[in-house]
Amino acid sequence: MMLPLKLEEVSFLHVIKPLSLEIEAGPSTIILGANGAGKSVLMRLMHGLLIPSSGKISWNSAGRQAMVFQRPVMLRRSALDNVRYALNVARVMDAERLAREALAEVGLTAVAHRPARILSGGEQQRLALARAWALHPEVLFLDEPTASLDPTATREIEAVIRAFDASGTKVVMATHNLGQARRLGDEVIYLHQGRVVERASVERFFAQPATAEAAAFIKGELPWV
Repeated sequence: MMLPLKLEEVSFLHVIKPLSLEIEAGPSTIILGANGAGKSVLMRLMHGLLIPSSGKISWNSAGRQAMVFQRPVMLRRSALDNVRYALNVARVMDAERLAREALAEVGLTAVAHRPARILSGGEQQRLALARAWALHPEVLFLDEPTASLDPTATREIEAVIRAFDASGTKVVMATHNLGQARRLGDEVIYLHQGRVVERASVERFFAQPATAEAAAFIKGELPWV
């Protein structure tokens, strides 16, 4: 098993102040914070897309991880080929079967042979999740996966995220949507100006925030994104 993920006195430029954090396997983790708090940068640091300015990030062992962004990049090929490409890059055997299974899992079988770039925003996001699903990641990082989607598409994406969670994948998600955090999260990490100022179960965070910053955020007195 890949986790825990450990960050030891990690900083990044002026965005993330030195922080130490450990992400364990199991319950889903939601990262909340106002605009500019450093949510997306922290996600990219954990996934290895950014190198810390200082400090150390380590996993306890090698393992497969995936990340889905708010605006996923679609290759100039069919939906099916987008998934197959991800599997081929990862050198996964039986890519054709796994790609079709992943599309079925997210409800995109009917559009398998359509160009990915003409799909709706919600379909493209589900396709990005299908690429991740096909890899059977131990950890899935989600950066604002429904920020630009309508309520119907959001519900479809949330259903897929729940399926990842039920399958045993550790979900770490940044979201601006407090209702979504309540629906999908087990614990909350609250960032304020590049620092982790609170970490608690979802129930406790919303019922009894321990810091003035978190309380203001929940009341809508701070920006949500």
